Amino acid sequence: MSKQILVVDDAAFMRMVLKKTLESNGYEVIGEAENGKQAIEMYKKLNPDLVTMDITMPELDGLEAMREIIKVDPNAKVVMCSAMGQSAMVLDAIKAGARDFIVKPFQEDLIMDKISKVLG
Repeated sequence: MSKQILVVDDAAFMRMVLKKTLESNGYEVIGEAENGKQAIEMYKKLNPDLVTMDITMPELDGLEAMREIIKVDPNAKVVMCSAMGQSAMVLDAIKAGARDFIVKPFQEDLIMDKISKVLG
């Protein structure tokens, strides 16, 4: 069975790019969320193998959402997505439990390299 992924980003275009990349590489995108609150609700409902999480989002940012998801499931695998120049936030994310991070603009080979490493 293919690994199931929840894609979280406030930009529909970014979700579309990630979804296309993941699906063309054999993963199943089982849900999309556009903010941290939705991400937490969907994680609880869908229990995906992995979450790609944008850092900067309205309502609840990616860091807070990830912390909540890890409270629900300490084994949650979350890969943060951030724009160039957010290195301090990325470090915070790793300290808070993110497994890795992907820098925007997305490059397919880098995305797949990190996702496959995290999913083992």
